[in-house]
Amino acid sequence: MIPGSGVPAFTLLGVRQAKLPVLIAAPHGGRSYPAEIESRMRNPGIAKLRLEDRLVDELATAVADLTGAATLVAHAPRAMLDLNRAPDDLDWSMLGEGRPTGQVHSSANRRARSGLGLVPRRVSGVGEIWTASLSHAEVADRIAGIHEPYHRALSRALGEIRKAWGVALLIDLHSMPPLRAAHPGERATEFVIGDRFGVSCDDALASRALQFLAKNERGAAHNRPYAGGYVLDRHGSPPLAIHALQLEVCRTLYLDARFDGPSARMPALARLVAELVRALADEILPDRGEHDLPLAAE
Repeated sequence: MIPGSGVPAFTLLGVRQAKLPVLIAAPHGGRSYPAEIESRMRNPGIAKLRLEDRLVDELATAVADLTGAATLVAHAPRAMLDLNRAPDDLDWSMLGEGRPTGQVHSSANRRARSGLGLVPRRVSGVGEIWTASLSHAEVADRIAGIHEPYHRALSRALGEIRKAWGVALLIDLHSMPPLRAAHPGERATEFVIGDRFGVSCDDALASRALQFLAKNERGAAHNRPYAGGYVLDRHGSPPLAIHALQLEVCRTLYLDARFDGPSARMPALARLVAELVRALADEILPDRGEHDLPLAAE
């Protein structure tokens, strides 16, 4: 549960009923803010908009409806705790009591230094997020109530899928601000495929994803600028037939001009990502053709 609200920190659906060995997770889509948390934010409206992968949870659900994949959707907001960061990836200067004895100083960690550690400290266009320091107890409660249960649930779900199918694929779904084209005349990057530089999933999966996007005339990049984070590090294990791939989607593809609400393009993007999911499922189930994978009601 989310400390201070009584709202579930996440929802896990469809693992045993999955029609293909894929789980789609949305760790940065949470929008359930306890009132006390929102009251401590300097500019809550813009800070929330910049921190969230706005409505990516709805995109994940739409793709799951089209494919029959399982889903793990966070409700706890990234502002409280980032599920794609390690539990010790914290800027300890945010805590009124300072760094606990025995903890490595956060200056050793690039994410915490940039302001986007376990509890985000600052964000582009906003600056410092919070009006007051955190306590050790608050951070411990968030880890115990949100972070640990989420990752336990994710680990168990992937284990169940692998047991049922012999293999499992986690697609960690995120959204990103628009990226410029690398060179004049090139297509702007709309998707980034992250696999921790080949560590978190079989090379053939990333290749299949990039080939699919190229075939559909979509601008795509591999690992740059987003290679994946703690989720892929912790849960991707190709030798154990558990693959993890991060998919970053440009927000212009499904949100309005303010990146606040859904646009009319959301259904088309969901169909495209659903086709990609089926192609990746086909890649990890070589004995079954892509056309043999069942479709959920569209």
